[in-house]
Parts: sequence; structure tokens; C-alpha cells
Amino acid sequence: MRKNVCNHEQFLNLMIGLAQATRCCRQDTAFCEGVTFQQFVILDALAKNTELKISDLHPILSVEKSTTTRLVNPLIQKGLVKRKKSHLDSRSFVLTLTENGGNVYQNVQRCLANFLGSIESNLPAGNKDNILQAVQAFINAIKNASGVCNCCK
Repeated sequence: MRKNVCNHEQFLNLMIGLAQATRCCRQDTAFCEGVTFQQFVILDALAKNTELKISDLHPILSVEKSTTTRLVNPLIQKGLVKRKKSHLDSRSFVLTLTENGGNVYQNVQRCLANFLGSIESNLPAGNKDNILQAVQAFINAIKNASGVCNCCK
């Protein structure tokens, strides 16, 4: 039982450390070109797709509908994203990236490339692939467990 408690303590410390280290990605503060990290995720999704319904963004952002709307509205107001009626269903709307939105997206991508390059340069030489695989396995384990966890409900 003691060993299990120690493992749980290690996992808890790891999750706390990850939450602290990735805080910059969850803040409502703009980090580049006047957009937050989550707004960049929206721009990224729109850059990779011709158009998306706002409901398509909920699982990408892992947030509720009201939060998605709160994140999208400033992008529309800044002219980075355009909201228009769907050609498939006149009751729904789709989001597309504007030309200015595409430019901002590319600028933020360059900014992020510097940040990600800095992270990569701080990884132990020769271990990058192993670290990325281990972190991805940990993320998958968290996602799988969070679907069955009811300890916080």
C-alpha cells in the first residue's frame, strides 16, 4: 500500500508541475499579436479547415460552449475571424479565417516556434523522442482516466 501511495504522490506532483508549467497556455492574457494561446488554437483550427461550426471548437479547446463563444467573439471583433451563415443549414453559422486572421496566425506561429524551440533546446540531448513519447502516453492516460473518474462529482 505504501508504494502505491508513493506512486500516487509522484503522479500528483507531476500533474501539479505540468499545470504550473503550462499556465501560460491557459491564461486570458494575450501573449503574441494580441491573442491568447486558446485563441491561437482557434486560429490554428480554422487555418487547417476551410470553415468550422462553433460546436466543432468545443472538443478542440476542451471547454464549454459559453467559453468558446467568449474566446471567438474578440477574434471576430478584431476582424481575424468571420462568422457567416452555413450554406448547409441556414439556422447555423460557420467560422472562417479572414486574410488578416491568416497573417496574425502566421506571426503567432513564428512567435510560438521560438518558444517551442527554446523548450526543445532545454531537453536533454538525445532524449527528445523518448520524452515526447512518454509525455504523450501520460496525456493519453489522463484522457482515458478522466472519462471514467467520478471522484470529483
